[in-house]
Amino acid sequence: MSPSSEPVQEFFSIGEVCELTGLKPHVLRYWESQFRFLSPAKNRSGNRVYQRREVELINLVKHLLYDEKYTIEGARQKVDEHRKGGDLKAVARGALTVQSIESLESDIKDLIGILGSKNLAD
Repeated sequence: MSPSSEPVQEFFSIGEVCELTGLKPHVLRYWESQFRFLSPAKNRSGNRVYQRREVELINLVKHLLYDEKYTIEGARQKVDEHRKGGDLKAVARGALTVQSIESLESDIKDLIGILGSKNLAD
């Protein structure tokens, strides 16, 4: 099966969302109480099940709070502005792209550090 024909994952456990976003479970649970648009469904076992759209919104909230330094109330208002403006989906995906690039940059720096230390040892 080629990579492009593999199904896209649409639902994520809280553990998977934590891994994808770098957030702790208690942070996600707190954000659910603060942002009404973050309300994951629960499966038969009572575990949270996040949709892809919610993961994108979590990344947007993370970007607004951690990078843009908004307060919770400010981030809530900003998300509402984007929703009313009709560009929420695009902005949320943009935040995911920024996070992906930052993660790649961090990984590259780590690899350069590892390679640099190996060259010094040789």
